[in-house]
Amino acid sequence: MRRKDKFIEGEIYHVFNKSISNFGIFKDLNNGQRFLNVVEYYNNRLIAKSFSQFIFKKEYKYKNIIYPKEFALVKILSYCIMPDHYHFLLKIIRNHTFSKFISDVENSFTRYFNIKFDRKGPLWQNSFKAVEIRSNEQLLHVSRYIHLNPTTNRLVNKPEDWIFSSYKDFISNKILLNNFMKEISIDDIDDYKKFVENNVEYQRDLKHIKKLIFE
Repeated sequence: MRRKDKFIEGEIYHVFNKSISNFGIFKDLNNGQRFLNVVEYYNNRLIAKSFSQFIFKKEYKYKNIIYPKEFALVKILSYCIMPDHYHFLLKIIRNHTFSKFISDVENSFTRYFNIKFDRKGPLWQNSFKAVEIRSNEQLLHVSRYIHLNPTTNRLVNKPEDWIFSSYKDFISNKILLNNFMKEISIDDIDDYKKFVENNVEYQRDLKHIKKLIFE
């Protein structure tokens, strides 16, 4: 999946990992929000302290991770946080800090989770996986796969009903696709919505899509 951490600046990767023993670490909404807080916090090349140190004496004000920010290490093109795993579609802005960014996020959340539930040991099955996106077709299929995760797993009836996903932003703010997500070739809200919610096509192409997504 990864090529000895030689990630390429400007390239896009599907990044994902799963909890150990498929443990539902994000079933609690507070845990899911904490994970997003940590992602948003560490996606910044100017940070000088850990997230736990930062929030020790102040409340953290979360900013939606899907919107571009100054001093970012990655551009988040799509995401979905599932009960026992996460998916990100990321464009690397600073390649030499990418592995550290993901490790900081996972390690920070692990420390929080272990303290909260008085447990010890690892929280993730293994180190994160990253699959390089090599074509526009692959980019679109991965974005759709990520956004359809909650409906595919029958957690919600509509993908926009899943709280920890970028899909609702995609179909509710035309500026996002038109101005911020130039990497996504479908720049019309209605067209993107039709593409994602075409479940028949998705199921028919499932084996092909999985090959594009995970290999």
